[in-house]
Amino acid sequence: MDGHDATVEGVRQAHPGQGLSIGAVEVYDRPAREEAEDAWMAPGATRASGAGRRQRPEEPDPWRTCFERDRDRILHKSTAFRRLAGKTQVFIFPDDHQRTRLTHALEVAQVARAISQALRLNVALAEAVALGHDCGHGPFGHASEDALDPLVPGGFDHAPWGADITLAELNLTAEVSDGIRNHSWSRPTPATPEGEVTALADRLAYATHDAEDAARAGIVDLADLPGVVTERLGQVRSRQLGTLISDVIATSQRTGTIGMSTDAAEALSALRNWNYERIYLRPDSVAQSRTVHRMLRALVEHYLAQPDHLPERVRTEAGSGTVRAVVTYVAGMTDRFACTQAERLMDWPRSDMPKGFDLPPARQ
Repeated sequence: MDGHDATVEGVRQAHPGQGLSIGAVEVYDRPAREEAEDAWMAPGATRASGAGRRQRPEEPDPWRTCFERDRDRILHKSTAFRRLAGKTQVFIFPDDHQRTRLTHALEVAQVARAISQALRLNVALAEAVALGHDCGHGPFGHASEDALDPLVPGGFDHAPWGADITLAELNLTAEVSDGIRNHSWSRPTPATPEGEVTALADRLAYATHDAEDAARAGIVDLADLPGVVTERLGQVRSRQLGTLISDVIATSQRTGTIGMSTDAAEALSALRNWNYERIYLRPDSVAQSRTVHRMLRALVEHYLAQPDHLPERVRTEAGSGTVRAVVTYVAGMTDRFACTQAERLMDWPRSDMPKGFDLPPARQ
């Protein structure tokens, strides 16, 4: 079906009939939107300007602000963003109801948007940082950082790796790259309030949804949450997250700086510590981490010894930096692709695969 002729000559519509009128519309192009944003946003919010500050100069988009353009580039052009659907958040090979690294990024974007909107910050900037913040993660979550860290100068940290390696080809603005590079709490303070909002949104999201996923999997019982968590935040995720978001908004509005109250911070810390004790560091998780650590290191060693097994583009780009090119390639893999490569290239035994690897045998 190729649409329907409208009552207005030269117009084709998706549906038959007269169509719905939107009335007279004044053009709302990028300059007009920048002007409107400037008038609406808080004094310390980050203003968009033209094409933005980028490593490689570009012409500005006629309709989108520079931060909206970055957000759209991550969504539409970044294969690393799409591969987050196949990367571990907490559970390797999750069931249909558990988070992946992609759904985590989407939830962080929603939280960052909610806080930024309420505080009159640059919503598009916060969304772009949130969507891109985990694109530097390797397969199997944080276990890949331990495996790959000793192999590259300066170590492997998913935050700066995502900004400076994985997403570098997108030529993102300095503000978005900075927010991605520094979203982890162990990193320097982001240069923008929107980057700081996203750093908070990340922890609010994962601390609450990881507990929810583990409870649905039968690993933990939310009735066992620390009293400070249930008393201040509640027992179910929707109430916990809503309480934390409201606290960040109220505290930031009251103090004029991005943050949360001491009471909320203590409860969030208690929840995160409980997650580490009951979920992330439980014996099964530690054993899985050791398994994938060995696999990823073995894959890197295999590709270094047999570079002909690398895709041609990786061999071409490697030049003298072969180790970094191989680490970049392995870090970009999804969980399942890493397992498949280990099986096909190294005859990695199924008994040493992470639980849940259920592809049919590669060799018949």
